[in-house]
Amino acid sequence: MTLARLAARHGVAMSYSPSPGLTVTVPEATVVAVLAALGVDASTPAAVHRALADAEAADLTRLLPPTLVRRGDGSVPGLGDELTVIGTSVAQLPLGVHQLDVRHRDGRTATATLIVAPPAVPQPPGRTHGFLVQLYSLLSTRSWGMGDLGDLAELAAWSGRTLGSGFVQVNPLHAAVPGAPTDPSPYRPSSRRFPDPVHLRVENIPECAHVAERAALDELTERAAGLRQRALSKGELIDRDAVWEVKREALELVHRVPLGPGRRAAYCDFLAEQGQALEDHATWCALVERYGPHWRSWPEGLRDPRSAATARARRELIDRVTFHSWLAWLTDTQLAAAQRAAREAGMPVGVVHDLAVGVHPEGADAWAQQDAFAPGMSVGAPPDAFNAHGQDWGLPPWRPDVLAACGYAPYRDLLQGLLRHAGALRIDHVMGLFRLWWVPEGHPPTDGTYVHYDAEAMLAVLALEAHRAGAVVIGEDLGTVEPGVREALAARGVLGTSVLWFERDWAGDGRPLAPEAWRSGCLATATTHDLPSTAARLTGEHVQLRHRLGLLTGPLAQEQGAARAEVTEWLGHLERLGLLPDAPGDEEAEIRAVHRFLLRTPARMVGVWLPDAVGDRRPQNLPGTWDQYPNWRLPVAGPDAGPLTLEAIVASPRLHALMRVFAEEP
Repeated sequence: MTLARLAARHGVAMSYSPSPGLTVTVPEATVVAVLAALGVDASTPAAVHRALADAEAADLTRLLPPTLVRRGDGSVPGLGDELTVIGTSVAQLPLGVHQLDVRHRDGRTATATLIVAPPAVPQPPGRTHGFLVQLYSLLSTRSWGMGDLGDLAELAAWSGRTLGSGFVQVNPLHAAVPGAPTDPSPYRPSSRRFPDPVHLRVENIPECAHVAERAALDELTERAAGLRQRALSKGELIDRDAVWEVKREALELVHRVPLGPGRRAAYCDFLAEQGQALEDHATWCALVERYGPHWRSWPEGLRDPRSAATARARRELIDRVTFHSWLAWLTDTQLAAAQRAAREAGMPVGVVHDLAVGVHPEGADAWAQQDAFAPGMSVGAPPDAFNAHGQDWGLPPWRPDVLAACGYAPYRDLLQGLLRHAGALRIDHVMGLFRLWWVPEGHPPTDGTYVHYDAEAMLAVLALEAHRAGAVVIGEDLGTVEPGVREALAARGVLGTSVLWFERDWAGDGRPLAPEAWRSGCLATATTHDLPSTAARLTGEHVQLRHRLGLLTGPLAQEQGAARAEVTEWLGHLERLGLLPDAPGDEEAEIRAVHRFLLRTPARMVGVWLPDAVGDRRPQNLPGTWDQYPNWRLPVAGPDAGPLTLEAIVASPRLHALMRVFAEEP
């Protein structure tokens, strides 16, 4: 019981419930390893007793926890009657992050961080609809082999003005870990604090028009055209590494053009705003060029971002540090331009950015913020009905104790950066604000455990930063969700994610949930990037795909039968509601009916998966695969798998027929 008490003090679960009525005990070795990652020695019974005694002794002398949150009612949990606030009244403090100085009635003093947040995040202004798309997959006749921020601006401007769309949601645009081959997953980035310059539209950089080496730039433009044609006309996959190689060479040429006075002033402002975070990121990028992408293998002194060796290297590599800082600025300006194009087109929300759940252990953030990450731990998921072995995502988790000790500064800074040019933010695996499944290095995911975070503080920071940015927040709350989490998110105004095929009356007969029974606080969609397209689900092609790849858990006929029964049940539901007026068996008509259903729900936001609008059969990502399927490398295509340019997509009769459903909405 002593170990259990110690684990409970640090938010480490000794057991968990994967389903109602079932409790699984966490291996003791896991609990000991997780506590060690939190700086607590529990390796022996004596060590456990010492750690517990030290913690209880600290409680007797600690006046305040390191971070406090002021609730909407003005109260501050943890601020007892025996403490007096020095200098001002807590009730008079404006929204923001404050230093709280208190004096105990016995004369002792203490300091803590106080977060004063609004009760909820901003809400979308009325019902709105928009497209969901993986940006790399959206190639235009101008992009260099993969979709870019120029394409995003064009899609936003067109859909806002022509279709009355209110938003465009994209995948995480975080910086990737360099190296060949680069991990193509946007959910395993090097840094969540800075975007990846691979998304730049080179021609949209003003200095590009003044490059002196025109022949060299023209040659690179021709190479880029070749990459575009290979993806669009020759059936090849999107080659992010090749795209970045060509863009990097072009950007090196553009970088030689001096900035004009106004642009120079804007760049200097950006450097000042980003400060140490950008300096660290750019330094890491420069060191990668010299020593490779695995910073744990660098010369020992360079593994510490604050060492004298790193400072010397930064001075020696100042030209490269400057280059990468400049790239971050350019990408920031084009992100701003995309959001500006969306709002000028009348979109009430605009661009919805995506926050990945973590970062690559060899990336820039893990190097620059080592103290904030738990050593030897990885985020994942416990075994469930869909994956009996659990999951290990290979992402180091933040230490909740370090976050609290520094007033949640890493989290606050992260949100501020992402919300700079966002109309809304989607948070992947939003349950991570409450708890995360930690897996000790060298152990299978089944040997992990949950570690809890201070959800009240995490939500307060989120509400504060979203309020400052005027941004909506959408939580991806699919899968196993701890009781009370959805309610807590809804109380803060965070929208959930509701996917049609999963919305059933699970507490009753298990049948499709009536549209009026859906929650209003959600983004309602027919599918996501991790699920089959609607056309594939309707035709059963998603089962055939998994069969070809050896991913089915049961016999093919059984899986096909279950998939047909599911689709038949839903189509019958749509027909009874009068939402399928066109000829039954018509795939396009059925997809339109699915979206009519979504519009019948009270959902505040309704998303259209852009590949659905043109009949694409292929998922962008097939969970459970690595080399077997080209995850994150497919351009948007039509029903025949033929890639479509942005120009062809916006002219698609199929897309326009679907979007007329939204014009029908009263």
